Amino acid sequence: MSAKIIDGKAIAEEIRQKIAEDVKKLVDSGGPRPGLATVLVGEDPASQTYVRMKQKACDQLGIESFGHVLSADATQEEVEGLVTELNADPKVHGILVQLPLPAGLDEEAILRAISIEKDVDGFHPINIGRLAQKGREPLFVPCTPAGCIILLKKAGAELEGANAVVVGRSNIVGMPAALLLVKENATTTICHSRTQDLPSVCREADVLIAAIGRAEMIKGDWIKPGAYVIDVGTNRVDDPTKKRGYRLTGDVAFEEAKEVAAAITPVPGGVGPMTITGLLQNTLRSAQRAA
Repeated sequence: MSAKIIDGKAIAEEIRQKIAEDVKKLVDSGGPRPGLATVLVGEDPASQTYVRMKQKACDQLGIESFGHVLSADATQEEVEGLVTELNADPKVHGILVQLPLPAGLDEEAILRAISIEKDVDGFHPINIGRLAQKGREPLFVPCTPAGCIILLKKAGAELEGANAVVVGRSNIVGMPAALLLVKENATTTICHSRTQDLPSVCREADVLIAAIGRAEMIKGDWIKPGAYVIDVGTNRVDDPTKKRGYRLTGDVAFEEAKEVAAAITPVPGGVGPMTITGLLQNTLRSAQRAA
């Protein structure tokens, strides 16, 4: 058996076309043009790349982008002050503070300073708290975990009653992904570095989300035949045969896993495209709410 490959690029493109249409409708009806403000602190090359990608995606869909760059030695007061200014700006419907922040800054306090109505990343403690509570709905859901759920549904996974396993418990992916699976009525296990006999736990999963950040850690024989596998990991592995000297790989040993799973995301081209798409969708929703 060879797994169905879940094409995140194609699914993201389909969603982006709908976003572009809805942006045009909103503006044509006299509503505001959605605006996304990015805050980049420091000169981390990966963060700079992510911010450029987000700004380019905004331009393609008719969303305004406002880029703000602060030096690596910016103070807590400077970063929070900028966030406060953006909260008050009616042209800005979403605020994204690019993580990770330089050492010495209080990340939680900065995320908490973002208005809950503009928290398009979905990381505000109130949004996460609502996600964790039965009968509560957050204004925004973190984009990568939300993308994982969309990919599972598009692939045909039955989440209700499924045995779901999330490997990784980060605030950005693992924990919110687990909370979203619980909302879908899956029975959810969160695994981490202290989990005993991790392979056995993974083998029980009808749905497996890998977000541990270790290249090809999850082997093919860890996967239940017919499982749906979402690989969030993006790891650089040295490869002298490649022009750039490395290749990107996920947290799952893809070649092994695709012979066992019912469906699996590739790396790259799986979860990645869904993250920025979710961010743009949240920015549009914020502008629609403001209208």
